[in-house]
Amino acid sequence: MDAGTVRTRVIVRGMVQGVGFRANTRAEAGRLALTGFARNRPDGSVEVEAEGPAAGVGELLRWLRTGPRWAEVSSIEVTELEPTGDSGFRLG
Repeated sequence: MDAGTVRTRVIVRGMVQGVGFRANTRAEAGRLALTGFARNRPDGSVEVEAEGPAAGVGELLRWLRTGPRWAEVSSIEVTELEPTGDSGFRLG
């Protein structure tokens, strides 16, 4: 893996389920050439892990603060992780 590769876990809270949040996150991650996943959590939040160049992950983090048009993000919690060499971006 490239030295500039980072991985971040983000818990997104608010009205983020049932509004296309995961699918739009996958599209945004694809645009930024990031790998990882987005999945709904039982508490109503969405968990996102994104891996790739630091600039791309940073851009996704900015996007996650608002999300898609119908979402209402109240907060995000960001945790830095070790890159895993993931491929693709999946929905869970």
